[in-house]
Amino acid sequence: MSRIRVTAIVQARMGSSRLPGKVLHDVGGRTMLARVCGRAARATLVDELVVATTAEVGDDAIAAACLELGVPCFRGDEHDVLERYRAAAEAYGADAVVRITADCPLIDAELIDDVILAMLRHGPDYAANVLCRTYPRGLDVEIATRAALERAAREATEPYQRVHVMPYFYQHPERFRLRSVTGAADFSGHRWTVDSPEDLELVRNIYRRLDGDDAFSWRDVLQLFEREPALAALNRNVRQKHFVEG
Repeated sequence: MSRIRVTAIVQARMGSSRLPGKVLHDVGGRTMLARVCGRAARATLVDELVVATTAEVGDDAIAAACLELGVPCFRGDEHDVLERYRAAAEAYGADAVVRITADCPLIDAELIDDVILAMLRHGPDYAANVLCRTYPRGLDVEIATRAALERAAREATEPYQRVHVMPYFYQHPERFRLRSVTGAADFSGHRWTVDSPEDLELVRNIYRRLDGDDAFSWRDVLQLFEREPALAALNRNVRQKHFVEG
């Protein structure tokens, strides 16, 4: 198992059609961005954590939040997020890049490490736990080698491929070696990402019930849902946008 330098890049911006400024909304006494960074930093195989936001004035607030958190902040293209990732990977000397989004405050360090291990052990260009979903939405982890990321940045032409960073990989299995990471059971029906006020209310309730501590695991959240099945009703009617919608 060869060791490579792994940089986790959290993409964040203030703009959101359904919940503007969501990444700096409060979740249990800390911003959502702080929750994501704190939980991702627990992954033992991540060498560096970076927040990648835009160069727009509206995202100065994210840069300021990163300064307060002590997390490096890279600023790049607003719409071409794939290029933002490529440039951040180059700036921070990454051999491989983990993609995490700042609207997933339940992201789990163990799952981040699982996906990184899949790359270290099997040597794919891209590994993820989203190719065949078994984990709740909001625990998405994707990793790509820097070389593969640079190739995708050169070749991807569809706007949604550039906005969502990674689709070009799994849309072209003939060009990239892919590795899927799955769990023992299917919990993909759960929605733990934050796109709407209903989603935000759900994660706030989860943190309230789990004492506002970042140390809980995704399994603890599952157990909470087993004890309180009514929680799932809070965001049951939220529709997940397909990535081609932007």
